[in-house]
Amino acid sequence: MTAIVTHFADQTPSAPAMRSDASSSPAGVKTILRLEGAAAFAGAVALYAHAGFSWPLFAILLLAPDLAMLPYLIGPRAGAAAYNLVHTYALPLPLALAGFWFASPIMAALGLIWIAHIGMDRMLGYGLKYASGFADTHLGRIGRN
Repeated sequence: MTAIVTHFADQTPSAPAMRSDASSSPAGVKTILRLEGAAAFAGAVALYAHAGFSWPLFAILLLAPDLAMLPYLIGPRAGAAAYNLVHTYALPLPLALAGFWFASPIMAALGLIWIAHIGMDRMLGYGLKYASGFADTHLGRIGRN
């Protein structure tokens, strides 16, 4: 798994190849991606509410995926690889589906909280990271330019 993540971190373009102004996205691609994040967040929260899961658990764990920023202490390449692995729907979606399929409320709840977190991040403009630095994302540069 580490080899796969490292491979994808090595494939990321450098920050100068990215344009950070809002007009650089044809037809408002950034806006569409942020709306998609909002839809994922709203959908996950709606399913969570419909299932009757614990709201204190939701509040406690909503920001837990951001612990994946800790590898940035090692360096930007390790940080980007870990952050991107945890901030893609490829892991939480199967977890949530398996939770519903196998009637495991904790699996379903954790998957939905995780999906909500990713959706919230995208909605707020925090995208997948490039190895050039934490502020360089697929949604543009975050923070002060």
